[in-house]
Amino acid sequence: MNPFDLKPANLDSLIEDWSGLYPKPYDKKETNPYTKTRIILMNGTEFENVWFSHQFHRHCPDNDLRRRLARLRRLEQQQQKKISDLKPLNETILETTISYEQLAVDLTARMAQDEKDPLVKNALNFALLEDFDHLYRYADLLDMESGIHAEDLVGRYTEVMPGRPTISEHRYPFEAVNFHISDKTAAPETKLHVNIITAAEQQTMNFYMNVGPTYTSDLGRKLYQEIAMIEEQHVSEYGSLIDPTCTWLEGLLMHQYVECYLYYSCLSEETDPNIKRVWERCFEQEVAHLHEAKDLLAKYEHKDWRQVIPDGTFPKLLSLGPNIEYVRGVLAGTVWQTKQHENYTSVKSLPADDAFFLYQQRVNPRADIVPSHQVIDAYLAKNAMDYRFETAPNPIPELQDRKADNTCVGR
Repeated sequence: MNPFDLKPANLDSLIEDWSGLYPKPYDKKETNPYTKTRIILMNGTEFENVWFSHQFHRHCPDNDLRRRLARLRRLEQQQQKKISDLKPLNETILETTISYEQLAVDLTARMAQDEKDPLVKNALNFALLEDFDHLYRYADLLDMESGIHAEDLVGRYTEVMPGRPTISEHRYPFEAVNFHISDKTAAPETKLHVNIITAAEQQTMNFYMNVGPTYTSDLGRKLYQEIAMIEEQHVSEYGSLIDPTCTWLEGLLMHQYVECYLYYSCLSEETDPNIKRVWERCFEQEVAHLHEAKDLLAKYEHKDWRQVIPDGTFPKLLSLGPNIEYVRGVLAGTVWQTKQHENYTSVKSLPADDAFFLYQQRVNPRADIVPSHQVIDAYLAKNAMDYRFETAPNPIPELQDRKADNTCVGR
């Protein structure tokens, strides 16, 4: 599939009325977990596109170009609103959060397995273990407060157990910067991966940042606050992978291409007929958006789209599914890793005066004040053993004890 070969619809014909913008939501008890994660992924992708367009708009002196951007942005906003409202009314914030973390785990793991660039692969594997641990913390809070088992929400496709403990994930801000790829030499999959994961993690950061203060318990509010800070760190890490030398219009074209690729991927594996129709409509719209971006690039920078995307044919489509063994392998091999600027190293090899320890001492002077640790301690006080869904014991011996929360691994 090459979306550049398709005939685009007229942009004005894609404007929808209110009935089209409020779709039938999914059934939280019947819908496949990966349908839910696809919805979260595309919601975040649309937000990233809108946010990029606003920044472009604010850095553009040409009002004719800004008008073209405004029309595209309005259409993207309509898509985002429609996708956001696929969530049903009876799904709680915390239930939705479990799907956010399942997406983070399985999307990251799937792309890491397909990624050939070691720079990007290492970045994906590194943050994977942190999102994996977030799923465990939220799952224990969910069971403790609501009696709902996260394993049912994730369809038993994704394990729920400790990863790199969240207390160990707080690093000095200087470490959240990576070397960037070059769009001129990077493989198509690599360019897609860095853009997709940045948008997905940004959506998670925004969701936690906005819903956290509305949560109904102090412990939950504190957990959202802590994990939102880690998600901000992830957005910085992933966003720094994107080639910063691209022009605004080259970036616009890439954003539209990413959306076309993702909607086509969603359409290709969706099992819910109602949601599939949404993906089909959105793909049609994105093809038109892509051609508009192509035309703007030609008009204002006199560049052919092939100078940005040499071959528009989609590479292997993105497929969301279980990655239990892969995650276990990464956990076994890299749980003790941390960052030193752009490099990954074992925390055990750091000098005592490293910025990692200094920052840890500032943020986590005592484990008992750290929300992610407080959640597990509270669960243990109530139930004696933590909540997990494991297919086998945790591959890290220090993380196998279900009667105590380890705050030393990775720290």
